[in-house]
Amino acid sequence: MKHEMVRVEPIALLPTPSGCAVFLGDGKKVILIYIDPGIGVAINMALQQERAPRPMTHDLFHGVLGAFGAEVTRVVIVKAEGEVFFARLFLEVENELMEKKIVELDARPSDSIALAVRDSAPIYVLEEVWSELNDVTHLLEDMKRSQSDSNDEDIDLDNDVPF
Repeated sequence: MKHEMVRVEPIALLPTPSGCAVFLGDGKKVILIYIDPGIGVAINMALQQERAPRPMTHDLFHGVLGAFGAEVTRVVIVKAEGEVFFARLFLEVENELMEKKIVELDARPSDSIALAVRDSAPIYVLEEVWSELNDVTHLLEDMKRSQSDSNDEDIDLDNDVPF
């Protein structure tokens, strides 16, 4: 059974009182996923091609994947239950021990996005999930306005990371 998918890109990454908000969009609609602030930092550093003085967890895992001849080929957000999202992480593995193999893993969207941006891998949302999610473009604009009014040093992909 083939599923239709919508390709999305990280639009903005903004702090919230309880964590971090990742906004993903396709140019017509924007959705929101709340994540742990540490993963938000990992995503932002990867998008800005910055390296931490010591490897962060996602850097370590990405390095392990590379050592075994694997790379992230795509992330698919497959389910949403309220504010909880579910994703599948797809890896392509090819090394001297095995032929080319595609591996599909259950993973949190936040971890999947953190790994995907390290390999410039595409991020998708299943069409059936995408169509059920509300467009939060207005919320993103309100949050950006609120952040700029406070003049804090916040993470905003529209201003800090070239796409």
